[in-house]
Amino acid sequence: MLVIPAIDIKGGKCVRLVQGKMDQETVYSTNPVEVAKKWQSLGAELLHIVDLDGAVAGEPKNMDAIEAIADAISIPFQVGGGIRDIEAINLYLAMGASRIILGTAALEKTWFVRDVCEQHHGQILVGIDARDGKVAIKGWEELTNKAAIELAKELEDAGVAGIIYTDISRDGMLKGPNIEGIKTLAQSVKIPIIASGGVSNIEDIKRLKELESVGVVGVITGKAIYTGALNLTEAIKVAK
Repeated sequence: MLVIPAIDIKGGKCVRLVQGKMDQETVYSTNPVEVAKKWQSLGAELLHIVDLDGAVAGEPKNMDAIEAIADAISIPFQVGGGIRDIEAINLYLAMGASRIILGTAALEKTWFVRDVCEQHHGQILVGIDARDGKVAIKGWEELTNKAAIELAKELEDAGVAGIIYTDISRDGMLKGPNIEGIKTLAQSVKIPIIASGGVSNIEDIKRLKELESVGVVGVITGKAIYTGALNLTEAIKVAK
């Protein structure tokens, strides 16, 4: 299982939000490139980069910062946030992204997901962000009536390479991941699941590791490694 450091970019800075609320941010660095290089030096094998401004705006807003990260690291990275057309996908792939994360587009344009999965087989992930089992879109600002499990099954049929599942109520709270919710979602599909939201310490990594047998292949961690509550190097060792 991979432990994947998150780099969330807002206004060109590396930040963390509380439960996805754009007005509740903590700035951890004004230099995302240095943060990316730090996580790489500590053993990260993959980075998770999100354009928070882009997620709300519906189009990339921090592409220059992400390109600077791409030029500075040698490990793969996946990127999401406001990617809702083929032009943005192609720009990020040309930049060196190994995988593209779709969000709102997956719910609003299923045909689009199917098309890009055919064009870029194995490189398209979808982030399912949920609160109380229902899918949230547009940078988590809008809650839909769509059940996360229902969407996951539709995305599997569309050909996505995997799903990043975030429990919004846990994100940035350091209260532990929603183990049961993650397990239930993973058991509902055959494609890989990456867990996100709530990781607070090494015990959470151990608990998520136990879900590897049902298809959980990775865990994204943000606030815990930024605050020092979780040692990234130790987490990577435990996950392996």
